Amino acid sequence: MTVLHSAPKFASNEGVIDAISETISVWLIEAKEAHGEVIFRVEREAIARVLQILRDDHAYQQLMEIAGVDYPSRPDRFEVVYMLQSLTRNHRVMVKCSASEDTPVPTVTTLWPNAGWLEREVFDMFGVTFAGNPDLRRILTDYGFEGHPFRKDFPMTGYTELRYSEEEKRVVYEPVVLPQEMRTFDFLSPWEGADYVLPGDEMSRGTPPVAEPKVTDSPAQTGAGKDADKAAKDRLSPPPPTQTDTGKPAPGAPDPTSKEGGR
Repeated sequence: MTVLHSAPKFASNEGVIDAISETISVWLIEAKEAHGEVIFRVEREAIARVLQILRDDHAYQQLMEIAGVDYPSRPDRFEVVYMLQSLTRNHRVMVKCSASEDTPVPTVTTLWPNAGWLEREVFDMFGVTFAGNPDLRRILTDYGFEGHPFRKDFPMTGYTELRYSEEEKRVVYEPVVLPQEMRTFDFLSPWEGADYVLPGDEMSRGTPPVAEPKVTDSPAQTGAGKDADKAAKDRLSPPPPTQTDTGKPAPGAPDPTSKEGGR
């Protein structure tokens, strides 16, 4: 039996920007469509109010994700991205707002309970604080972790590292131990050759003419001929010593020895 659903199989973005922009125009900074996504940029202080309007008036019932982005060159270096989905319309929108280390973003835990963990993840990875979150703690790193790993200026390595110890049943901090020295690799194909002289090649006569085809149509191309025959007759090693007949019999084989080692 065919089951019909009220939600369309493919949702269109046509008219979405105009309809939503009219209701949030007071706080709207920018509205556009990029890569098939409808994106709204709004004021940070009004993010909770805007998301509530999208949930109640435009049927975007689910908060799918809260993500963070770091732009160190901007005055407000962080960007918080909210991704909403409408189950009845089978459509998604993205809402963005800017923030910095000193400007907290209003929490949306009063609209969606799952926002609590999502805001904690953005706080842990980027350091963005959310005003009104009742339990804003680290969620992915250790409680004593310093810094925020998803920031662009976070160091790639340091002097200490943390890991979970099965013996101690806890997270331990240890000095960094690199398994090998830091090296610079050029990742060039050995068949194409490097742009620099490799160690040991400075005494070479140059690369062979691989572009010239090697043929054997004539004896000269094979290396055969009178010169080659003459060179083949030339002795390269000294001759063996001459033997003279002294008239004495050749020495015989030595006597066999016994099992005990005597004669």
